[in-house]
Formats: sequence, C-alpha cells, structure tokens
Amino acid sequence: MASRTDPSRRPRTARTPRRHAPVHRAWVIALVAGLTIVAAASFAAVPGLLVEPLHTEYRWSRGAIGLAASVNMLLYGLVAPFAAALMDRFGLRRVAVAALGAVVVGAGLTTVMTAPWQLTLLWGLLVGAGTGSLAMTFAATVTHRWFTERRGLVVGALTGASAFGQLVFLPALAWIVDHQGWRPAVVTLTLTAAATALLVALVLRDHPADLGLRPYGATEDVPRPEPERGAARRTVRVLFASVRDRRFWVVAATFAVCGASTNGLLWTHFVPAARDHGMAVTTAAALVSLVGVFSLAGTVLSGWLTDRVDPRHLLALYYGGRALLLVALPALLGPEAGVAIVAFVVVFGLLDVATVPPTILLCRRIFGVDGAVVFGWVGAAHQAGAGAMAALGGLTRDLTGGYGAVWMVAAALCATAVPLALRIARGEEG
Repeated sequence: MASRTDPSRRPRTARTPRRHAPVHRAWVIALVAGLTIVAAASFAAVPGLLVEPLHTEYRWSRGAIGLAASVNMLLYGLVAPFAAALMDRFGLRRVAVAALGAVVVGAGLTTVMTAPWQLTLLWGLLVGAGTGSLAMTFAATVTHRWFTERRGLVVGALTGASAFGQLVFLPALAWIVDHQGWRPAVVTLTLTAAATALLVALVLRDHPADLGLRPYGATEDVPRPEPERGAARRTVRVLFASVRDRRFWVVAATFAVCGASTNGLLWTHFVPAARDHGMAVTTAAALVSLVGVFSLAGTVLSGWLTDRVDPRHLLALYYGGRALLLVALPALLGPEAGVAIVAFVVVFGLLDVATVPPTILLCRRIFGVDGAVVFGWVGAAHQAGAGAMAALGGLTRDLTGGYGAVWMVAAALCATAVPLALRIARGEEG
C-alpha cells in the first residue's frame, strides 16, 4: 500500500516559482510563441512577391493567382476558431507542431506545381490552414494560459510578431525573387518553418502547471484544465451562441474591414501597384517591410493603451486614420520612395495591427471564457474580408489596368467601421 507521501499519489498542482529564477518561464513561452508566429506570418508576405513571377512564368492571370491568395486568407480565418478549441483538447505544442508540418508540406510542394489549381490547393488550403492555426487565437490562448498580468502588453507583442515576421523576411525574399527566382524564396521559408517546428517541440509547454508554476502575476495556484473533448462541437456551439448576440456581428464587421484594408489590400497588392507606377520591386518590398517595423511598435503601444483606454474609442481612431490614409495613397505612389510615401508607410504601420488587442479584449469582456474561441470566429471574418479584397484587387487590375478604385473602396469601408466600433456595447470581463 502506497504511503501518503508517495509522490505518484499527490495531486498535480502549481507551485510558486523558485525565487532564484531570473525570468519567469511565461516570458520564455511567450518568446517561443512569438518566434512561431513570426515564422507563420512570413508566409503572408509571399503572395505579393509571387504575382508577377508566376504571371510571367506560367502566363496565369492575376485573378487566378489572387484566387489562391484569397483561399489562403479565408482558410487562415476559418481554421483559427477550431485551432483554439483543438488547443484546449490536445495542447498548444501538438497543434503548433502539426500546423507547421502542414505549412512545410504545402510550401515545399508549391515549388513543383504546374497548374493554378495546385497553387490554390497547396498555398491556399495547406499553407492557409497551417498558418491560420498559428494566428491571433494562438496568441490569445498563450496569453490567457500563461499570464494574469500584462495581458494587453503580451497580446500586443505577440500579434505584433505577425507584422515583424513580414518585416524580417520580406526584404530578403524580394531580393531572392529578383536575383534567384521565386522557388529559392519559397524553399527558404519552408526550411524556416521546419526549424521552428523543432524549436516548438523542444521548448513550448501547454500550461504553467505542467512545470509546477503559476501564471505570471497569479497570486494563487492555477491547475491545468482537463482536456476538453469535442473541440469541433464546442467551436460550432460557441458560434451558434455568439451569433445570437448583436455585439458579435458588430465586432466581426469591424474586423472584416481590418482584414480587407491590411492583409487583403496593402500586404497583397501594394508591391504590384507600386510596380505599376514604376517603382522597383525591392523598393516597394522595403516599404511594406517598413510597415511591419511600425506595426510591431503600434501593436505593442495599442496593447498598452488597451489596458488603460476604452477599446471602442481606440478602434474608432484606428479605422478613421486608415480611411484618410487610403484616400491619399493613389496620389502618393510614384517611381521613387519620397518623403510622402514614407510618411504614409510609417503612419499606416502604426495602425496596421493595432486593432487586434482592443478586439481581443472586447471578445473577452463580452463572451467571457469563450472569448478566445469567439475571437477565432471574429478572426474568420477578418480573413473573409481579406480574401474578398485580395480577389477584388486582382480582378480590378485585370479589368481596369490599375488599383485606383480598390483604394477608394477600402477607404469607404474603414470610414464605415468608425461608427460601428463606437456602437459596440462595452461588456464586462468574465
């Protein structure tokens, strides 16, 4: 008969971190999660660089290439809420490794494709599903499990890592595409995703209690929650419950506008649009990369502000600023990267991903413990808006020879999002 002090009989609970630990493990987990998001987000920078090379090599229409990017963005959004529930069921580490594996397979096979439908299947479905599993819901889940303090700051930093991923890779990828071709650029990203999968498998952990720790800032032990079975059913159940709340539709509508004006438009079509105005591809890619620099700063600042300012007011400010910038953009594009276009890039970068921390906090306040899954569905609306704008941009370029009308449509959508954001009921954190 086992003694009462038998360790195998003790319940597994969290304990206070050792005092000599210089850094709480939560910050290490946040760093690894950030690197994972950086690796996944780097794939979002590629479609804008591939439009012209694929059009030139295969003679595929820009609309067909835009369709693959659209499917990628749509799957990116649709997978996110299921990924959040799967993380509750199987853990952060397993889901992240599986997602990176899908990205490696999809991107690797893209280098030997021969038809547009293969681009849609590989880059649209596999890469879209893999990167979508490591999107904003991943950041929200890591933050919720490992932190009780500094949540706004951590969410801001992790979502800013998405823009930082594009910042790190975009200039190098543009140079590789220009000098070596598009395939070496895709291979570079594939190897990066494979290396990141190994890092995640070795370091990432699902919950502080797995290491006998408390979440950062917690004053009491927090036991690891039991794995929740029926992840897909829970995700759908949360959707059916949330769609009966008018606030869900308002939040989703504003976030769809966010996706249309950033991922769907600027990240996908800025480089080819600038090229139409005579700007070198490497210069245009550097400008988009600069958006990423200031996106990181803007998102961290937005996370800090979200802890202190009504998130509805922040959203209204961000969307109003985007509307004004997009109206001005056609007049700023030209063969050279002058002061005006650099100023546009800086300000747009500060607003680019800044909408994420306020939106996450609103979902948490309104929907309580289901907030992460609800945010996954709100993120699906974001990607639906992005996918629609990506397809519309390619189609408009094919039909009219330019992107001018698309900038105005996006500006009008951002202006509409301002009163919508102010109408979101405040809610209380559950």
